[in-house]
Amino acid sequence: MLTRCSRTPVDLPRRACWWFSRAPTPDAVGRAHGSSFAHRGELRQAKRIVVKLGSAVVTRGDECGLALGRLASIVEQVAMLQNQGREMMIVTSGAVAFGKQRLRHEILLSQSVRQALHSGHSQLKDMSLPLLEARACAAAGQSGLMALYEAMFTQYSTCTAQVLVTNLDFHDDDKRQNLSSTLQELLRMNIVPIINTNDAVVPPPEPNSDLQGVISIKDNDSLAARLAVEMKADLLIALSDVEGLYDSPPGTDDAKFIDIFYPGDQQSITYGTKSRVGIGGMEAKVKAALWALQGGTSVVIANGTHPKVTGHVITDIVEGKKVGTFFSETKPAGLTVEQQTEMARNAGRTLASLRPDQRSEIICHLAELLTERRDDILAANQTDVELAANAGHLPPAMLSRLSLSAAKLNSLAIGLRQIATAAQDSVGRVLRRTRVAQNLELEQISVPIGVLLVIFEARPDCLPQVAALAVASGNALLLKGGKEAANTNRVLHQLAQEALSLHGVREAVQLVSTREEVEDLCRLDQLIDLIIPRGSSQLVRDIQRAAKGIPVLGHSEGICHVYVDADASVDKVIKIVRDSKCDYPAACNAMETLLIHRDVLRTPLFDQIIDMLRTERVKIHAGPQFASYLTFSPSEARSLRTEYGGLECCLEVVDSLQEAVDHIHKYGSAHTDVIVTENEDAAERFLQQLDSACVFWNASARFADGYRFGLGAEVGISTARIHARGPVGLEGLLTTKWVLRGDGHTVADFSELGSMKFLHENLPVALPPTGQRDSN
Repeated sequence: MLTRCSRTPVDLPRRACWWFSRAPTPDAVGRAHGSSFAHRGELRQAKRIVVKLGSAVVTRGDECGLALGRLASIVEQVAMLQNQGREMMIVTSGAVAFGKQRLRHEILLSQSVRQALHSGHSQLKDMSLPLLEARACAAAGQSGLMALYEAMFTQYSTCTAQVLVTNLDFHDDDKRQNLSSTLQELLRMNIVPIINTNDAVVPPPEPNSDLQGVISIKDNDSLAARLAVEMKADLLIALSDVEGLYDSPPGTDDAKFIDIFYPGDQQSITYGTKSRVGIGGMEAKVKAALWALQGGTSVVIANGTHPKVTGHVITDIVEGKKVGTFFSETKPAGLTVEQQTEMARNAGRTLASLRPDQRSEIICHLAELLTERRDDILAANQTDVELAANAGHLPPAMLSRLSLSAAKLNSLAIGLRQIATAAQDSVGRVLRRTRVAQNLELEQISVPIGVLLVIFEARPDCLPQVAALAVASGNALLLKGGKEAANTNRVLHQLAQEALSLHGVREAVQLVSTREEVEDLCRLDQLIDLIIPRGSSQLVRDIQRAAKGIPVLGHSEGICHVYVDADASVDKVIKIVRDSKCDYPAACNAMETLLIHRDVLRTPLFDQIIDMLRTERVKIHAGPQFASYLTFSPSEARSLRTEYGGLECCLEVVDSLQEAVDHIHKYGSAHTDVIVTENEDAAERFLQQLDSACVFWNASARFADGYRFGLGAEVGISTARIHARGPVGLEGLLTTKWVLRGDGHTVADFSELGSMKFLHENLPVALPPTGQRDSN
C-alpha cells in the first residue's frame, strides 16, 4: 500500500488540512452500518460515500488522455458533498490512459528528433508508434493523474491523498488493518482519499479466484466494492458509460432499463460486451454491487459520461432522485410505477376498443357507486381531514378542498353522468373524410392520447372526475394524489376499478401509492404521453421544469384581470367584481388585478367598488398609476404580475381600452380576462384583440370552469398555444390519426410537382414509390 497526501491549499497555513475537520451536518448523519438503505429517498442520510469512476468516465473517446471537463464536474460535486460534512472517497481509473498520453508524446518527440538528425541522410522508414505496455503506462501516469486531482480539489479548498493498493493489501490481515486505519485517519482529518490499484506492479487477474465470502480485486469495480464494505460506507456510486443496468445489452430492441435491482434477479439479465476501455464490464459491476450490498453498503450504478447529467449525477443520486440503477435488498410488496404504467397502457388499449355505450356504462356505474358507497367515502375523508387538521400544515382553503360532503358527492355523480353522455361519440369519431382517388378514401378520426399522468394535491374530488374523463376518451390513467387525501383517494380508486371491471379493464386506472417523487414520475418519457397537474401554481411550475420530454397541459399562474370600462353599468360592475374576487379567492380563475378606466375615478361607481371590496375585506394594492392619483394610497403592489390567491388584489388605472389590452398582454398569464362595459364596439375590440384562453364580456371570471362550460368536468385549464386551451374536458384528451383505405391497386406518383397522379397496378399495398416516401 502506498499513500501520498496532496499539497495544502495555498490559502491555508501549512498542515492546516491535517487537523481541520468539521462536525457533520444533521442531515448527513448516517445509519448504523450493517443493512443497506431500502429506498432511494433514504440515500439523503448517507454520510460515508465511495465514488467509483470507471475508465470510460475518466478517459477521452480516443483512450489517450483524460476527459478534463467531465472530471472537473465530478470533482466539484464530490467537493460540495465533502463540504456538507459527508466523508467522500474516490476509486479512480485513468492512470493507464494518462500515462499512454505522456509516453506517446515522448515517443513522438524522440522520433521527431531522430528524423531531424537524419534529415541529410535517408529518411527513417518506420515512424509508427510501438505498442505500449499497460504497466509502463500506469507507472508513467500515476503521478500526473494525482497532480491533476490535487489541482482540481485545491480550487475548493479540499485536501486529497493518494492511496495505491493491490489484492495482497486485502488478503493480508495486517496490511488490510493498516489500510483501514490510514483511510479512517484521512477521513477524520477531512481529506478525500483517492484510491487506485497499483497497476504498475499488479499481476493479471486470475479467473474465478474469489475466496469464499470475499471478492478478489480484479478491477476497480471489485476494488470499490471491497473498499466500501471494509470502510463501512453507506453508499457506493459506480459511474460508467451507460445509464445503469438493462435486462439485455443496451441498444438492442427489447432492452429494458432496470430502475431497481434486487438480489436474485441476476438470472434474468443478459450481459453484453464490456466498455471500450477497462477490464470490467457490466457483469463485473453487478457482481461487485451485489457483494457490497450483502456487506451493508447501498449501491447505485449510473452514467457519468452523458454531458446533460454529468454535472449533477452524483448530487442527484445522494438527493434520492431516480438516477441510474439502485440496488436494494428490500423488494416492495406492490408493483413498481413502471409496472403500473405498463399495465395501464395495455388495459387502456382494450378500453379504447370498447364500444361507446360500454365506456358510458362504466362511467354511469362509477356515478352510482359514489352515492351507494357514500358512507365509506365520507368516513375515509373524515380521517384525512382530522389528520390534516391535527398536523396544522394545511391552510383553511386547502382544508376546504380536502373535505367532501354528501352534496359534493351528488354533484360529482351528476357531472359524471354528463360525461357518460358525451362519451357516446368521442373516440373513433370521423372528423374529415376525403376521397383522394377512386377506391381510395382518407379519414381523420379521433383517438386517445395514450397514458395520462394526473398529479393533484389535496382535492380528492378530482379523482373520479379525471377517471371518468379518461374512460370516456379511452385513455389509460396514472394518478398521483397528495398524501393529505391518501385514505379518500384509496377508496375512490377502488370504486373506479370496480366500475372498470364491468368490461374487463380494471387496470386502466392506476393510483401511485409508492414513495415515487413527482420529479421522478416526470422522467418516464417512454411510458407517459401527457402530464396534467392539478394544484397550486408552484406545483405546476415545478412539474413543467421537471418534465423531461413529456408535454404538460396546464397553467403555471392564474393572473386574471377585470377591466371596468368608462361605459360600464354600476350594477354589473359590483356583481362581477365581487364574484370574480370573493366567490373563491384561491381559485385559478379568481380576479387578481382590477383595471379601472381613468374616467371612472372620482365617480360614485368608483366609490361603490371600493366600499364593496372593503366590506368583503379585500386588501387593495395600488398600481403605480393609481398611486400617483392619491395623496395617501394603499400599499403599493410589489409586482403587477402577482397571483395573490386570497382576499387581496391589485388596483390599477388605465387611460384607454387599448392601454388595458396592452397591460393584460404584458402582465397577465393568458388565463381569463373580463371587460365590463355597455359599449358593444369596445367589447368586441377587447374580445378580438386579447390573446387569452378565456375572454369574457359582462361575465364573472369564475365562469372559466369546465362544469359551467357544460363539459361535465375538466382535467384542468390550459394556457398553452397548441392542443387544448381554456377549461379542458373530454375533447382535450383526444388526438387524431389518419386512416387510408385502398383496394390494393393504387400507388401515388409524385414525379410531377404540384400534382398527384394515381397509377393502377397490381400491388399488394398502396404506398408511395421508393425514394418519394419521405418527401413530406
